[in-house]
Amino acid sequence: MKEIKSTSIQPNVRELLSFATSEKNVEKEYELYMQSPVRELYGYDLESEFASCIGIEFLSPKCCEIKHIAVSPNHRGIGIGSKMISFILEKYSLSFMFAETDKDAVNFYKNYGFKITSLGEKYPGVERFRCILNS
Repeated sequence: MKEIKSTSIQPNVRELLSFATSEKNVEKEYELYMQSPVRELYGYDLESEFASCIGIEFLSPKCCEIKHIAVSPNHRGIGIGSKMISFILEKYSLSFMFAETDKDAVNFYKNYGFKITSLGEKYPGVERFRCILNS
C-alpha cells in the first residue's frame, strides 16, 4: 500500500475513483484528498500500477469513514479490498470505522465483519446501507 500524494491524478487512479464516485466528482474528490488534513488516499500496488484504492476521512484519531474504496475489475475477488481495510485499521490503530454503500457492495462489508443497517431509499430507487466496524 502506498499513500497517493501526487498533485496530478494518474489515469488508473482516476479510473479507480470513478468506480467509487460519479465520473463528474472524481476531480473534486481527488482534490479533497490532496488538500484536506483529515483525508488520506492509498493505492494497492500490483504489477507496477495501482490495482485498487481506498480513501478515508478521519473524524477523530481512532475513527474514520471509508469515503471511497475500489478494486479494478480484473483484480476483484482475491482479497485486495479486505487487505486495504486491514492496512488502514492497523496503520492508524482504529477502534471504529464506517462506510455508506449500495446493495452491490454490502456483502463485501458484511463478509469483513461490518454490521449492516439499511438507510432505506436514500435516493430515488436506490437503497443505501450504513456499515459499521468496531475493532
